Amino acid sequence: MWKDFFLVGCGSFFGGGLRFLVSRSMQVVTALPFPLGTFTVNVVGCLVIGFLSGLSWEGTLMSPSAKLLLTTGFCGGFTTFSTFMNENGALLRDGNYFYAALYLALSIFVGFLFLFIGNQLAKAL
Repeated sequence: MWKDFFLVGCGSFFGGGLRFLVSRSMQVVTALPFPLGTFTVNVVGCLVIGFLSGLSWEGTLMSPSAKLLLTTGFCGGFTTFSTFMNENGALLRDGNYFYAALYLALSIFVGFLFLFIGNQLAKAL
């Protein structure tokens, strides 16, 4: 139990740190009220977790500890669904209905698309 706890914690530390760096760098790119940083980490996170899940479904390419470290830990720390929901709420509160709808629709559609692509890439190995 403690080993798993520390694996998830270590993965979350690095995933959260990388999320911060990517989100911060994406904020510089756009002046729109669209939350590009969170959108970017969420769709990239979907690609990565799709790829890792594809590897782990085969059962031989990833140990249970590596799966826990990378999927639950790293990807869990890297992606930001709660931030995504909060930002959508803020867009709605500020009257940015178009960007709220766009953010929600694109996050779901592109997230599932990248999850599928990541899974297919893993299966192609």
